[in-house]
Amino acid sequence: MKLNTILLAASLVALFPALARAVDSPQFRGANRTGVFEEQGLLKSWPEGGPAVAWTAKGLGKGYSSVSVVGGKVFTTGMRADQTGVIHIFNEGKGALEQSIPYGMESVEEQAPGTRATPTIEGGRLYLMSGLGVLYCLDLAKGEKVWEANVLERFGAKNIMWQLAESVLIDGDRVICTPGGTEALVAALNKNTGETVWATQGLEDRASYCTPIIANHNGHRIMLTGTGRHIIGVDPDSGKLLWSFAHKVPWDIHGVTPVYGGGLVYYTGGDGVGGGALELSPDGSSVSSKWTDTTLDCLHHGVVLLDGYLYGTGYKAGGKLVCLEMATGKVMWTTKEVKEGMVVAADGMLYAYEGPKAGVVNLVKASPAGFERAGRVTVTDGTDQHWAHPSIANGRLYIRHGDALVAYQISPK
Repeated sequence: MKLNTILLAASLVALFPALARAVDSPQFRGANRTGVFEEQGLLKSWPEGGPAVAWTAKGLGKGYSSVSVVGGKVFTTGMRADQTGVIHIFNEGKGALEQSIPYGMESVEEQAPGTRATPTIEGGRLYLMSGLGVLYCLDLAKGEKVWEANVLERFGAKNIMWQLAESVLIDGDRVICTPGGTEALVAALNKNTGETVWATQGLEDRASYCTPIIANHNGHRIMLTGTGRHIIGVDPDSGKLLWSFAHKVPWDIHGVTPVYGGGLVYYTGGDGVGGGALELSPDGSSVSSKWTDTTLDCLHHGVVLLDGYLYGTGYKAGGKLVCLEMATGKVMWTTKEVKEGMVVAADGMLYAYEGPKAGVVNLVKASPAGFERAGRVTVTDGTDQHWAHPSIANGRLYIRHGDALVAYQISPK
């Protein structure tokens, strides 16, 4: 009997080598902030016209926030006509709106009015940075504010040209953000009270449009982010500036979270500038330039690392999808079949959402051997630019387009 059970299990594994694995996405670009979502068992190709739509929600207001998905609920933000920022909470199953919680004033910047950051969900609380530099902590069970802090005022900072777009990082009891002020380039606040824990000094620069990430390098934790004119590494426990690398980009736009892999930190900027890889010292206390590249000049669309290869879209001349080897910077391939757009990945596939006008979501096999598209769908609902990053959770692909949110079913039912 026991032998028959073992044989049956083995046959099932052979028949279904990639069993589905559903995973929540509690923050910007997934649980690990890398843009590589941990879902498994997803569709490897889409039918003509794209995957089935599970549900669509409209009336979110102006904004470019993507979504977080936790505990059967979907969280995103939008701005009302009176400039009030609102957190919208939807039922994950059918998309019914469960609650809308106003939290404060939002950005009316002329070129892109609306909300920017994606909510970070942790321990029953939601953390959000407004475009105006106010960091909010909300109790989700009570639907009310726990604390708020204007980090620009607190740390002597001025807002940047297109206003803050950082999705804050929770690290233990700290919430980490980048005010870019004279008193703190980066800062950590107590996540329970909003009080200052530490402040990074030693470099005169301003914030950019970048979301931070923590890398583990030889057992050393390093917070990585981009500021106006630098790529930086910070000790997340003390706030000490470990190193900075000057990288000049037009309009001080560093909008791509640095990518860590194999002792290297990849960085990039748009407008034809491109980026390269920094090699970390064994203890992570210093960096040196390993290679540079101008092919992948990604502006604010995200880059993913899969099996030693980087994938993202260039920006100049309408953009292109690019594959680079992380270790060397070698260009493996480029294609104009996919233009400028946001790129995430899951289960060996790339999801490239073309913007700001096209609104086409491409399903692409992640392979250094060449470009292979496996499906596409055009997003017809929504308003304004196609700029929000896709999110993937529990077998669904979430695409935010202005006042609309579309949930696509990308796993077998």
